Amino acid sequence: MPSDKPYPRTRNLFNPNSKSAYRLSRSRLENFVKCPRCFYLDRRLGIEPPSGPSFTLNSAVDELLKKEFDEFRRQRLPHPLCKAYGIEAVPFAHPMLEEWREVFKGIQYHHPATNFLIFGAVDDIWVDAQGQLMVVDYKATSTDQTISLDSEYRQAYKRQMEIYQWLLRKQKLNVSNTGYFVYCNADRSKKDFNSRLNFSIQLIAYEADDAWVEDTIIAAHECLKSEHLPQYSPTCPFCNYRQASRLLEPEHCSPNAASAERQVDVQGELFY
Repeated sequence: MPSDKPYPRTRNLFNPNSKSAYRLSRSRLENFVKCPRCFYLDRRLGIEPPSGPSFTLNSAVDELLKKEFDEFRRQRLPHPLCKAYGIEAVPFAHPMLEEWREVFKGIQYHHPATNFLIFGAVDDIWVDAQGQLMVVDYKATSTDQTISLDSEYRQAYKRQMEIYQWLLRKQKLNVSNTGYFVYCNADRSKKDFNSRLNFSIQLIAYEADDAWVEDTIIAAHECLKSEHLPQYSPTCPFCNYRQASRLLEPEHCSPNAASAERQVDVQGELFY
């Protein structure tokens, strides 16, 4: 179905001349890490990359885990999962926790050097007897393979946790380098569905390092201040798609269509 939104987008664009703080989410910063060119097209020019489907089953697992851990939070008791893994911690109670979990609010920090308002919504936080906070991220999957954080696409999960740790430290909180992924793995070996998914739950510890975050925020700001698109990224699937279509489409268009399409020009670069 065609979108009724204006194209390119005109809202939430970075304006290098604006004095107002610019809101930049954790996920948008991750987009910069993956591909500065697509990040610039989105945040500066209003051309968003195609979005994938929403993972509603994963969201359901997240919500149920939050409810479960919240019950132990109210009782100030360790969750059985922590006991099983020998982790002496309880769910962290804080008046800002609900806001820190909200997608469009999250943990927020105004970064003075760039005038960015960096924010990200955390799944959970645990606290040990010494008052150190542990960032916790819920993940849901279904695989017969051993779950490892070393796979290529899970490097983004590590950065996600590190940004949350960085944001919490900016709130002057005592944050442990150790974070945890609560991995819920749906069992596909059952002989029938019977209106039920059975999950095994694994707790994966991660020794994080947020030292890269500050420099990345500054680099993202420099990217958006520029009047020129960053270079094409050969490892980016969207860049590869645009590059291939730009090269091949003129050969297969009618003369009139090809002429019309070549009028599309973004920052001096033809995309067709």
